[in-house]
Amino acid sequence: MSQCKHKNLTLILPQNGKLRCRHCHLTIDAREIGEEYCPECYEALGTKIRDFEKLKPEDDGKARYRCEGCRAIITC
Repeated sequence: MSQCKHKNLTLILPQNGKLRCRHCHLTIDAREIGEEYCPECYEALGTKIRDFEKLKPEDDGKARYRCEGCRAIITC
């Protein structure tokens, strides 16, 4: 168990606009796609695959924080 006292916390905001490639399962922000094809599939296969599914944001009403000291995720 960590000896960290979790004194430096950062709020983790819910992620909106995430996409997952149906082929390689890469999860990427919709703003990062650029040319609108999966960069992972293009690098590995040389094919421009554009088959993505939209992911729902994780919103269970709980706040999530990350400790900047030990990188632990704390849910309240």
